Amino acid sequence: MARKPKKVEALKPQLPKVMVEEAVRAALLEDLGRAGDITTDATIPADARAKAVLATREDGILSGLPLAEAAFRAIDPALKFKALKVDGDRLKAKQVVARIEGNARAILAGERVALNYLMRMSGIATYTAAFQDLLEGTGARITCTRKTVPLHRAFDKYAVKCGGGSNHRFGLDDAILIKDNHIAVAGGVALAIERARAFVGHLVKVEVEVDTLKQFREALKAGPDVVLLDNMTPEQLAEAVAINKADNGGRVKLEASGNVNIDTVAAIGRTGVDYISTSKITMAAPTLDLGLDIAIS
Repeated sequence: MARKPKKVEALKPQLPKVMVEEAVRAALLEDLGRAGDITTDATIPADARAKAVLATREDGILSGLPLAEAAFRAIDPALKFKALKVDGDRLKAKQVVARIEGNARAILAGERVALNYLMRMSGIATYTAAFQDLLEGTGARITCTRKTVPLHRAFDKYAVKCGGGSNHRFGLDDAILIKDNHIAVAGGVALAIERARAFVGHLVKVEVEVDTLKQFREALKAGPDVVLLDNMTPEQLAEAVAINKADNGGRVKLEASGNVNIDTVAAIGRTGVDYISTSKITMAAPTLDLGLDIAIS
């Protein structure tokens, strides 16, 4: 009997150090303004030292710890930052994720920027995991979109990966996505796909959006890599999956989009689609409550 291939686990996502440092520096400059942390400077002696812990206030998925560490180190490279958890870890309330020790002024000056990154990114990771957990057993993956905070896309999409989700294209330049307006101007689904194939290199994927099964059949004949099934009912999605299998053995990947939320995602996943894309996981995720607690040593 042939052995079943062993599933390869995806490696944990990582953020380039230069990207983290540049973003954190800009965030700190915004917060420090023209005069620095005048509250801390007015109340805390320059040589005061402190110990602090970063801890969760509720259950969730951790994301953004490298940015939090970078915020403290940018203020004072001499600060000691000890991470006790890593991004992607599932956390319980009141768990300590990192310990910081050193100059008290530096810890307090970096606190808000560190927590802003941690709370937003951990919130995205946690909400993504909630969607993906509902898809367990279906084979479908939840994926983000380009609906992200401007200039924060890399971090939003990193947080999605920390939560077990999948990334869609990062911008307008890394994949073809032919939407309804492109089709309207180009003059048809098939023509738009054929033009896209003629334009891009062999490494660029071509996806097309359709909103009817008639358009879907037309798209399949033109041979895209992915078809986005927009605002279809679960019944229509299931029919599209059946058509894809019957016509070409299911070689084209199918992505469902539209009317995707925490209440509908499980039913969409059961239709047999490969991916489910939603802006909810980046644009509607509540922040995860984390805090910094400090004790003067």
